[in-house]
Amino acid sequence: QVQLVESGGGLVQSGGSLRLSCAASGFTFSRYAMSWYRQAPGKERELVATIPSGGRTTNYADSVKGRFTISRDNVKNTVYLQMNSLKPEDTAVYFCNAPLFGGRVYYPWGQGTQVTVSS
Repeated sequence: QVQLVESGGGLVQSGGSLRLSCAASGFTFSRYAMSWYRQAPGKERELVATIPSGGRTTNYADSVKGRFTISRDNVKNTVYLQMNSLKPEDTAVYFCNAPLFGGRVYYPWGQGTQVTVSS
């Protein structure tokens, strides 16, 4: 049974940092690219960052480029999102998943982790 368990969210002031973790199980983690997504209240879920299975060429949404860093540990089956210089507009529930073409994902969504940035 596939599980994606996100953690590390919280309340932080504008300009602060957080490190999110996503522990994956139930599939061969090292074979899949992994992505972080976020969904703010009243908005659609959006792609934030992607890292390939080998962990080299990463991609970011323009809104987080230069502030967020995605990484992975294929031994611990975990993907991370280091978030620096946080802004109030980064407030959202953050999720991880393995991306599929066309904006779809391979697996059911986890519960996500709430990030709230106060101004």
